[in-house]
Amino acid sequence: MSSPEVVLGFLEDAPPWRLRSPQFPSKVGGKPSWLSQRGLPSLPQLECDGCRLPMAFLLQIYAPISGQDRSFHRTLFLFCCKSPECYTNNSHCMKVFRSQLPRKNEFYSYDPPPDDEPPNESGSNPNVLPVSGVKLCWVCGCPGNKACSRCHTVTYCGKNHQTLHWKHTHKKECCSQAASVVTTSPFLFSESELVTEPEEEEEDKNDTKEAEEEEEGVECPSFAESLAETDLEEMAMHETEESKVFQRFKKKIAPEPHQVVRYSRGGCPLWVSSQHIPSDKDIPTCTCGSERTFEFQVMPQLLNSLHVDSTGASIDWGTLVIYTCSVSCNNDDLYSSEYIWKQDFSPDQQTQIKPT
Repeated sequence: MSSPEVVLGFLEDAPPWRLRSPQFPSKVGGKPSWLSQRGLPSLPQLECDGCRLPMAFLLQIYAPISGQDRSFHRTLFLFCCKSPECYTNNSHCMKVFRSQLPRKNEFYSYDPPPDDEPPNESGSNPNVLPVSGVKLCWVCGCPGNKACSRCHTVTYCGKNHQTLHWKHTHKKECCSQAASVVTTSPFLFSESELVTEPEEEEEDKNDTKEAEEEEEGVECPSFAESLAETDLEEMAMHETEESKVFQRFKKKIAPEPHQVVRYSRGGCPLWVSSQHIPSDKDIPTCTCGSERTFEFQVMPQLLNSLHVDSTGASIDWGTLVIYTCSVSCNNDDLYSSEYIWKQDFSPDQQTQIKPT
């Protein structure tokens, strides 16, 4: 049985209109280009579970499911906390949501979007979703009904982002004509399009054998513990296994070192370490009762493009692995929360994997 195809994601510059909702984009940074205009995640859902501050939009992937009408349009949205302290050994600083629509829906044309830039709609407010009328936060682009008490023309998701905008530019612009000038929020990551291409197959029997051995190890995480060996022998085995997993990771990404996403729904993640690999029971089932399966992972190379990668405290990960509902349920037309597993590098690995 052949493995599902792996599709790699790369960053490219694109005109802003190509990254808006009617084009069904895959992208990194900027504000989220929401798919469904109803049932958006609530403010508590979009807060970091650690510090309770609003999370920033990281990326979205357009991933429709062929042959399933309810998922004719389907996008996964990933958000992350911007506080480095929240990144220590947990995944609570990140959240992922899924939205999907049938081909016939109230928001978009039945036909594919045009390849040319659409005409500007004069008078349209980019911070209000056109069909549903949902108001969006000027700072982060997430749902926000809290209006500026002076000018009443700008809305926010909460006090935190209202204060940030006030200090940034709104103090000077409030109640003046300058308030209509579009400026970029300092809270956002820089915006790029995510373009994809299939990963080339490597015909290497040794790689296949190693992969099968590693998968066997993942299925039996307690295998090493069951061996009656001395502590020194266990340490030596661990170091050998850790080195093997990491070397395979480096070898796998070497042909395309600038990949920032690996997509393979129903496939297997490429782990950066032999430590902190989830077992099946670690991945919670969907609220509909179905199992979740691997869909895509975010690579460490993205950190360099976000300009947050530093030797000091910063946003950090080895890889972010996203698991989604295996049947892609509808969830009463609300945005569905999916599951993310964050695996970190060891200190030694971090010095070897610095992206260029």
